Amino acid sequence: MRYVNDVAVVGAGAAGLAAAIFTARAAPGARVVCLDGAGRIGAKILVSGGSRCNVTNRVVTERDFWGGSSRVVRSVLRAFPAERAAAFFQSIGVGLHEEDDGKLFPDSNRSRTVLDALLGEAARLNVAIEPGQRVVGLRREGEQFVVAIEGGRAVAARAVVLATGGRSLPKSGSDGVGYTLAQGFGHGYVETTPALAPLILGDDVPAGALPTAGWHPALSGVSHPVRLSLRVNGRAATSLDGALLWTHFGASGPVVLNLSRHWHRARLEGGAIDVAINVCPGDTFETLEGWWLQQEHARPRAQVATVVASRIPAAVASTWVDRVGIERETTMAHVSRDDRRRLIHALVETPLDVRDSRGYGYAEVTAGGIPLDEIDPATMESRVCRGLYLVGEILDVDGRLGGFNFQWAWSSGWVAGQALARTLR
Repeated sequence: MRYVNDVAVVGAGAAGLAAAIFTARAAPGARVVCLDGAGRIGAKILVSGGSRCNVTNRVVTERDFWGGSSRVVRSVLRAFPAERAAAFFQSIGVGLHEEDDGKLFPDSNRSRTVLDALLGEAARLNVAIEPGQRVVGLRREGEQFVVAIEGGRAVAARAVVLATGGRSLPKSGSDGVGYTLAQGFGHGYVETTPALAPLILGDDVPAGALPTAGWHPALSGVSHPVRLSLRVNGRAATSLDGALLWTHFGASGPVVLNLSRHWHRARLEGGAIDVAINVCPGDTFETLEGWWLQQEHARPRAQVATVVASRIPAAVASTWVDRVGIERETTMAHVSRDDRRRLIHALVETPLDVRDSRGYGYAEVTAGGIPLDEIDPATMESRVCRGLYLVGEILDVDGRLGGFNFQWAWSSGWVAGQALARTLR
């Protein structure tokens, strides 16, 4: 007779470990096995947050997420909010501290601390963690599921949790197999794209500007606040504020990573996409011109690049002055009205030649996936297959940078764990 587990969790990342742990906590003695295709568990956790693991955020709401139904996201987050996630980590020995924008990191500043604590709690609860078990198929036989593993092995379970993640960071083991497994039971699929990925820029410049070839690599390493605006088919789609980091290939930093999902979704839908950058966020043409005229009166002999550098990094100021064709040594008193207005326009709205993102290999999360309206938000159980649960990144929901995607993993894992425990009892 085949040994039957109570619960088989496919995927031992953040959401999978959470689902397994919370099931075992709520149903002591339950036979829970966690299967993962990677040879080492938790690769994605280890590289997250610059290897420091931004566990969650002080405040997390449905407004921090994109994708499917915000009603579903709100329901899941409220069942296990950020403060409960912080308390959970405290209970397994991971103290957290708050940094900028409400981000919560382990006091050790090491993602290894988080992973070891999760694995330690799983071991304490007798959850079986099995790495190197790549799932290639899933079928139902009567009242149980059979999980087919590469090499011919099969694992039977009363219930299955799909926590396979998306397609981001494929080196960590994310290969999209969960989508195929879910579709095999009748689930739909929202086409996926990278999200939270750096953007690749070309050298195209707006009409009238100097064609300064390779201008962004010269700024590599410079970080500063900006506003990025995305227009699709001529209509404003979204505007985001935050820090941008110039790189040799284009741009990264929080605001760029957050914008990348919107850029990819627009391209997927076939729209005409325009991205513009305001290097003086919070300013409009009118407010910046008012400031300029004050500076012109107070500092007539100061060089233009020097004055602009009082508002933005010097390297960025020099690049923008060069790009509109003003000599850096030109003094404020000698700037023509037309040059002044062209430079101010460039400061508040310069088109960016976005060619692509760096793709799934660098994306921190995946947008798209299994539709949210196909799961019950009170249990995370599939609405099309009883006994099948879906948690984490496999679903059509992705959060902005700052610990929000991890919170979705903890929250969805907790909801599934409680529901599974009720079923097992």
